[in-house]
Amino acid sequence: MKLGILSCSPKCYSTRRLLQSAQKRGHEAKVLDTLKFAIDLRAAQPDLYYRSKQLSHYDAVLPRIGASITYFGTAV
Repeated sequence: MKLGILSCSPKCYSTRRLLQSAQKRGHEAKVLDTLKFAIDLRAAQPDLYYRSKQLSHYDAVLPRIGASITYFGTAV
């Protein structure tokens, strides 16, 4: 399973533990900085970009979004 962990703090204890636990169980996991996303909201096909590249497919995304970016994080 390919997992994305949305977090602005990859060194935060809870984010690191999620990453370690996912990898220990054999999942491919990556921490994605919530503030590095761009959203293209075309009517028929909205797209997500991460660091200027179209985001690839993820089976699940685990949000670790702080209160300061909740609105944008929710949109992502």
